[in-house]
Amino acid sequence: MKEFQVAYVPIGVPTFHLESAQKEFEHSVELLHRLTDAAVCPSEMLLSIDLLDTFLDTLEPDLIILQNITFANAAYASEVLKRFDCPILLWTLREPVIDGGRLRLNSLTGAYSAANAIKAFRKEPLNYIFGSPEEPEVVERIHGTIRAAKLKYDMAHLKLAAVGHTPQGFGFGRALDLELLEAFGVTLESIEARELIDKAKSYTEEEIASYLQDASGRMCGLENTPEQNRIDFARLYKAYRDYVTEGNIGALASRCWPDFFTAFGTPVCGALAMLNDLGVAASCEADTYGALSMYAGMQLSGQPVFFGDPVSMDEEENTITYWHCGTAACSLARTDTGAKVDVHCNRKIGPTLDFGCRACEHVTVFRIGKDNEGNFRFFIASGEALDKPKQFNGTSVVVRMNEEAKRVVYESVEAGWEPHFAVIYGDVAEELELLAHMYDMEVQRY
Repeated sequence: MKEFQVAYVPIGVPTFHLESAQKEFEHSVELLHRLTDAAVCPSEMLLSIDLLDTFLDTLEPDLIILQNITFANAAYASEVLKRFDCPILLWTLREPVIDGGRLRLNSLTGAYSAANAIKAFRKEPLNYIFGSPEEPEVVERIHGTIRAAKLKYDMAHLKLAAVGHTPQGFGFGRALDLELLEAFGVTLESIEARELIDKAKSYTEEEIASYLQDASGRMCGLENTPEQNRIDFARLYKAYRDYVTEGNIGALASRCWPDFFTAFGTPVCGALAMLNDLGVAASCEADTYGALSMYAGMQLSGQPVFFGDPVSMDEEENTITYWHCGTAACSLARTDTGAKVDVHCNRKIGPTLDFGCRACEHVTVFRIGKDNEGNFRFFIASGEALDKPKQFNGTSVVVRMNEEAKRVVYESVEAGWEPHFAVIYGDVAEELELLAHMYDMEVQRY
């Protein structure tokens, strides 16, 4: 598999102040190498079409950072655009000196020429930043763009598994393999829930002993679950973990009710929670787009993501509570309770997780969904996870929104958003919006 590559393309002409340009070039290279190991930089400024072409011949980029090191006409940008279809960040440098004398770089005029060419080639929003390599806003934008491009690369190499089909009335989470492949490059693999149930039933107690021990070390009170349910949970855990490991599955959307209660006698919630703890995005109710949203959050934050329904709003606290039956990763639990285990809130069969999630100063609520015409769109909202105990039986997190919670609820309901959201532990809203723009998808952001 080709490795992720960020190409720095500094274009210009030799008729400006090359000493100033060289200094900006060196600082830009230094910044990019500091931000990512994937940066590929030329050994010199690309001050002619011939030099540009020679450098472009060496590239297989997943992101191009196109910088006007000095003014360059649209032919330079056009040369890049006709060769590559990857995301582009257009970067304009600030004039180093304004002293009534010579215009040293004229980078900004070059940006207008480049942008005009880019918009002629591309439909998606233009990604642009103005400033010098030392400026915090520039560093933040470049870093965010690199992270978004890396996530796009990762999604294009993701294998996502759908275990069973969505229950009646939950069709919003059902995905088509060709649709996911065309939109995101994601490969969708499908398997019937009964196949994993049958595999789980085949295991001996000796085969699942290490899985039970692993879960017992993460969960609190698993020993209080009836023995048969505890053993059957470990069987499911092994079946799911072996399946994702052997199949190189990075995200999974699993059917849960009623099959695992009626056909197996033990819920799958705990097994999905363990996958989430291990870094495999696992949604329930067979919500494929929920699993994809979780995967995006995990890749950006480097930790498990909460998956749940918006179930309560408190206008005075400006909070929305997100809840689900009990698939949250054990590592998201509050330290005072730990990853407590109980029975399913409706079926009264265990084990499922039963705790309030830990606080976090910055969280991002996220969903990849569809509008009423079937077009993909991104929901992004920022807030803070509060230090709150569980709100209902199951797992929950209370998020104080940065925007007015009432507005978020009213507008998302009126816009027809799906009822499942990922709560990401970290402020990754900017990266997600940049990713949406790379896909040319609508964003509803709060």
